[in-house]
Amino acid sequence: MAKNSKSEARKSSPGSAVSTDTLFDLDTVPQPQYGKGQYREYLLTETPEYITNSRRVSGKEYALLAVLFGAGLYVRLQNLHHPNSVVFDEVHFGGFAKKYIKGTFFMDVHPPLAKMLYAAVGSLAGFTGDFDFAKIGDIFPQSVPYVVMRAFPAVLGLATVFLCYLTLRSSGVRPIVAFVTAGSLLVENSYVTISRYILLDAPLLFFIAAAIYAFKKFEVQKPFSLNFFRSLLSCSLALGMAFSSKWVGLFTIAWVGVCCVIHMWFLIGDLSVSPKAIWKHAFARASFLLGVPIVLYLFIFSIHFNVLPNDGDGSAFMTSHFRAGLAGSLVPRQTTAQVGYGSLVTIRHVNTRGGYLHSHNHMYPTGSKQQQITLYPHLDTNNEWMIEPYNRSIPDEFEQIKDGDKVRLVHVNTKRRLHSHDEKPPVSERDWQKEASCYGYDGFGGDANDDWIFEIVKHKTKGRAQEEVRAIETIFRLRHAMTGHYLFSSEVKLPSWGFEQQEVTAASQGKRPLTHWYIETNNADQRLPAEKREIVRYEKLSFWQKFVESHKTMWKINQGLTSHHNWQSNPHDWPLLVRGINYWGKDHTQVYFLGNPFVWWTVSATLVAFLIHMGISVLKWQTGSKIATSKHVFNFNLQMFTYFIGWLIHYFPFFIMGRQLFLHHYLPSQYFAILGLGHLFELFVANSYVGRKGAHALVVYLAVAATVYFYFSPIIYGYPWTKNQCKSTKWVSSWDYDCNTFLDNISEYRSLKSSIAESTISNPSTVVVNEAKETPRAVKQEIKQEKHGLSESEYFEPPPAAETHKGPLPDFLRDEEEAPVGELVDEATENKDKPHAVPEEVAPSEGEEQGIVADEVVVEGVVHEEAEMQ
Repeated sequence: MAKNSKSEARKSSPGSAVSTDTLFDLDTVPQPQYGKGQYREYLLTETPEYITNSRRVSGKEYALLAVLFGAGLYVRLQNLHHPNSVVFDEVHFGGFAKKYIKGTFFMDVHPPLAKMLYAAVGSLAGFTGDFDFAKIGDIFPQSVPYVVMRAFPAVLGLATVFLCYLTLRSSGVRPIVAFVTAGSLLVENSYVTISRYILLDAPLLFFIAAAIYAFKKFEVQKPFSLNFFRSLLSCSLALGMAFSSKWVGLFTIAWVGVCCVIHMWFLIGDLSVSPKAIWKHAFARASFLLGVPIVLYLFIFSIHFNVLPNDGDGSAFMTSHFRAGLAGSLVPRQTTAQVGYGSLVTIRHVNTRGGYLHSHNHMYPTGSKQQQITLYPHLDTNNEWMIEPYNRSIPDEFEQIKDGDKVRLVHVNTKRRLHSHDEKPPVSERDWQKEASCYGYDGFGGDANDDWIFEIVKHKTKGRAQEEVRAIETIFRLRHAMTGHYLFSSEVKLPSWGFEQQEVTAASQGKRPLTHWYIETNNADQRLPAEKREIVRYEKLSFWQKFVESHKTMWKINQGLTSHHNWQSNPHDWPLLVRGINYWGKDHTQVYFLGNPFVWWTVSATLVAFLIHMGISVLKWQTGSKIATSKHVFNFNLQMFTYFIGWLIHYFPFFIMGRQLFLHHYLPSQYFAILGLGHLFELFVANSYVGRKGAHALVVYLAVAATVYFYFSPIIYGYPWTKNQCKSTKWVSSWDYDCNTFLDNISEYRSLKSSIAESTISNPSTVVVNEAKETPRAVKQEIKQEKHGLSESEYFEPPPAAETHKGPLPDFLRDEEEAPVGELVDEATENKDKPHAVPEEVAPSEGEEQGIVADEVVVEGVVHEEAEMQ
């Protein structure tokens, strides 16, 4: 064994590798070395230096890298100016870039790094935030450097291809195999499509690929050398940036953790490694691979908060305490502390983002049919209540309200009192909940069902506020005096007759925090002398408080993305490439997100083959047979196992998620699987009986993959395609891009282009509107279109749901009616001049008038019809 090792060292040493080995024959896999202990042999874990050197890129490989670079420029960067309109989730991430440039606060379920990078690129290219990215299909004006912003993810996508090559070389793959595998990634249609637009996936995949490469390079470094720590730090930084772009980066951190556990297992079994060295390994890995990503993640969020100092439409997700720190926020920053009889107050719910206790001059259609009580997220005069004694008139002198006082709450605008009784609530059907309403009429002095008792929540309140009801400082419950029920609100929404506002009931059970309230604004009137008034204000939140609140909100919103969407897919369909996603379409062209079926299915077959191989190996091992005696099989088992674990960690969690899921969520897992494919290729070449011809066969594989890429390229780039060409690609019936969208022959596109150019000259504004309306239809809608006789301009299938949010209410807090943003008025207020005052069934949306079928989604926090083209 030692003799073989020395011969391999001479063959593969740095000095001889370039002169004797070729791109086809370079062997960088060492024979496993074993030491002899007192009772057993043990595997030596330290990688020989000649192996580390042989896995570096040599001069002969530059030709392969040059080919990848040239092909990559063509595949990833061609015609980034087309389409010249907003595509897919550019609606959201382009909009976020604008908000960063303008400094207006927004709420999103993803961490900020990738969005901030887009903002930085756009700002450097001259984008001043003068374009809203409002709808899919909106034409970019010349002032928006959208090509430069798209070039950023395209360059990262190309860099990911090189990282794939380098990762495989670092894990023991010969250059030609690494080239073929990286080339397969280059022509993988889904990665091409995802890297051409202002989306988060390309930066995320780049950071994940960088972390994998750095970790594989770290594995073969001499322990505690400079390169050892350099690679460890690089991996840590990449992990932090992946985590700071999307929470999927947590899965990559988990994968690295599993790999470290495997390494530590081997280190413990290596008797030549001292216990002290093992502890040093554990400390170095833990401190770098956990500490650095966490610090970087916190640092990115500190920048995020600092560059968004101004109030924005996403602040309605946050507490008033948070919003008070934003410039331009209408949330009062200070108010009178003492609350007495006759005070005009607004009462805010603590543990939901529903907002303020609210009423308006509309009645429940069922139950008591008395006036509605809701929670409303905006500042509005219908949020104002006056506190009066339950058994007498308001005293002439100021009288402080204390813990245990019985009061009545009068709605200022309608003069009716907060009321409850033995009546079922309008929506909730639990026996322990009763209706809360407003009741009264002119001259009516109230009754016992109007009486409520203040109960201060002592463990949530400090100081004097534990005995006296004080604005902002006191957390309290309102107990109905007659029934003992507490004023309660969860995330249940009223239907359209209640304007999709949050239901308020009186409850005898339920989660106690959902009965917590506090007074935000307080007008103590003139009965409290000015010299006796105490002013309270929201204290400035620390970074940590902002960080915790934003993450609670992010998690809650993410959990609420459960509504069904026509383009969503199930995780068990992803390895089979059952369906894709419609991104964009106009002028009889379409962009449809779909993988390269040849590469995709080969990768999936590789995973299945590895599972079968491992099953057979385990059975052989159980029978006492020797396994993995070949160094190439040993390296394949080890490397493929780590990549399989990476695939599984990035894939399995989606099976337990209740939210909307789409094919692009599978791309990180697919990247790990492609790396595993490279090792299968390496095993094939290393054990091929035909020698170098085995590597030649891989070149044929790459050629076929490239051919399939070209075959499907029109739906990658939105190029002209004929109906017959489209139909010839329907290898799977569930691929639901619409071939009827395309024209019969290519010459018709030239005529169409000429007619559009003429229309632009004669009436440019009309053309822009028409272009923004056009989009392809899904195949499954063709039958509906024929059945209902709808024309092309009347019917289309909208693109898939977005994952981002802005504005006041998340999807799980409301149904269809859009909450107002900007004008902080009650949408239920009767005002014929305000369109949002009209209930949905009275005023149909524009999409309904046009016969458009659209799925409702949350977009930057405002629920509305999905980013449709209008």
